[in-house]
Amino acid sequence: MAWIVLVVSGVFEAGWAISLKLSDGFSRLWWSVSFVVLALISFAGLAWAMKQLPAGPAYAVWTGIGAALTAVVGMVWLGDGVSTLKLVSIALIVSGVVGLNLAGGSH
Repeated sequence: MAWIVLVVSGVFEAGWAISLKLSDGFSRLWWSVSFVVLALISFAGLAWAMKQLPAGPAYAVWTGIGAALTAVVGMVWLGDGVSTLKLVSIALIVSGVVGLNLAGGSH
């Protein structure tokens, strides 16, 4: 269950990162509010999951999911450039997240 909460929290991390971008330096109210709400949910889930999971793999998985998903959303919907190197790098992040998830079960 902790891994599921951690993965969902990683998705919320991507949400707050995208909201931060769309808030335009906190000058757009609803994107700024979205940032705060999503960040609180994301950090709360991370904190809960870390009660049961090793800190290193948990934080790396949370960050990796957020980074990879944010990069994909940026490329697909926010006009960020797409390159082979970016796509390979995202695949490497996802591979690392999967590996840490598989290895994280043993304390």
